[in-house]
Amino acid sequence: MKLKAIIVEDEQLSRDILRNYIEKYCPNVQLLGEASNIEDAYKLIQKHELDLVFLDVEMPFGNAFDLLEKVENRTFETVFVTAYDHYAIEALNNHASYYLLKPISIDELIKAVNIVTQIKEKENELQHQILVPKTNSAIGKITIPQQDGFEVLDINDIIFCKADDNYTEIHLANSKKLVSKTLKYFEEALKEHTFARIHKSYLVNVNEIVKYKKGKGGSVIVSSGKEILVSASQKSNLLSYFK
Repeated sequence: MKLKAIIVEDEQLSRDILRNYIEKYCPNVQLLGEASNIEDAYKLIQKHELDLVFLDVEMPFGNAFDLLEKVENRTFETVFVTAYDHYAIEALNNHASYYLLKPISIDELIKAVNIVTQIKEKENELQHQILVPKTNSAIGKITIPQQDGFEVLDINDIIFCKADDNYTEIHLANSKKLVSKTLKYFEEALKEHTFARIHKSYLVNVNEIVKYKKGKGGSVIVSSGKEILVSASQKSNLLSYFK
């Protein structure tokens, strides 16, 4: 995967060396900019959705830790690049992925980038999955991907799911979530729970049905008050839950 990155370093020569090493030995790193102070670095972080920041510790008018304190909801990884080893503990306390000492070792740089790549690949894998945890401590939960990670929902809180092209709307009592997965995907993910496909566009939590109305297929009313049509082909499947 490509890592979108910036270099934050106050010394021009150090920036040049690091940039050259990255371009030559780290082809999966895409450099989007450079900054020589924390104010310019903060602007770059606000402008781009970054995966990685190569960060010197000591800079004019502040240091790396001042910069990290300014960033809320940080989603990028940091590789500290410094001539001083006494910042290592503070770097670890700020969740640094790696600590590179100057002069930079090419092997260490490659190792740092590989570590960040593995972290980001795992994050992306989680963000693009719908997970139904199997552990005893997480029974009855499901995760839905979001831009900055994933949200955990209680399966029992889901009233119904509605297809919207290649997306699915998950309807809860007081809100709904739009997820970039098909309804078929959710039907498979929730097959071990009491969810019935009652229509090509609807997957309903049977426990949330409060009334069934007769008809060719009929319709159901769920706890939120919404009435949903039942297709004739799915009628017997729905009624099987109430025999």
